[in-house]
Amino acid sequence: MMQMWGRVQNRLRGEEGATMVEYGLVVTLIALVALLSVAALGEKVLSLFELVDI
Repeated sequence: MMQMWGRVQNRLRGEEGATMVEYGLVVTLIALVALLSVAALGEKVLSLFELVDI
């Protein structure tokens, strides 16, 4: 367990760790935007599909 914690600390201290954190923040932002857009447009898209009568 201590070895794993040491690896995590080394990654966070180094430049590589900072890059991983930045990628994590970008992925989180993209996921948040996707979730909010689906939530905002979901009802409108659903109503459009309900209007189509096959």
